[in-house]
Amino acid sequence: MSDLSDIRREYLKGGLRRKDLPSDPLELFERWLEQAKIAQVLDPTAMSLATVDERGQPFQRVVLLKQYDQKGFVFYTNLGSRKSQHIAHNPKVSLLFPWQSLERQIHITGTAEKLSATEALKYFVSRPRDSQLGAWVSQQSAPISARGVLESKFLELKQKFAKGEVPLPDFWGGYRVKADSLEFWQGGAKRLHDRFLYTLEEERWSVERLAP
Repeated sequence: MSDLSDIRREYLKGGLRRKDLPSDPLELFERWLEQAKIAQVLDPTAMSLATVDERGQPFQRVVLLKQYDQKGFVFYTNLGSRKSQHIAHNPKVSLLFPWQSLERQIHITGTAEKLSATEALKYFVSRPRDSQLGAWVSQQSAPISARGVLESKFLELKQKFAKGEVPLPDFWGGYRVKADSLEFWQGGAKRLHDRFLYTLEEERWSVERLAP
């Protein structure tokens, strides 16, 4: 067995105090996201999405945040994918932004709701053409025999749609996660990390400090 017990470091980049907390957690999320972008965090909009299958088995994967507002946090995917099947069975999900270089994490829990076709189309037409074609190529999460299958299908569709716009696949769309909690974690020295949990109660946010 490999011993990894000596891998550790102190967290010294800063703290988080109650006096600095806004009443609306979206304001703090926006502030931290902007700081992650300025600090050139790799893929600052990447978030781990956790779902649970019908047997109660949790799954995680990284998706990209594409929009956010008071209504929720939006990502896009194949509607026949494993994550989509899980959401159809149990729409309760969690999101995690792991901004390790800033010694920060944001953990969000909530309910995923499918976007309308109109919302999905608006985003789809903004994507690079190759990304649009890629959405048509992949039957996401289904077994394939080799990468060549994908590459051949990509070339086939590139030729098929060469003279016009790439249409929105009826099996591709997005989800909006309506948050019911947001936890902000800031690393601290001596493992005395700062954690604040916002919880939505009757359409109002309450906040409390959690022990690290």
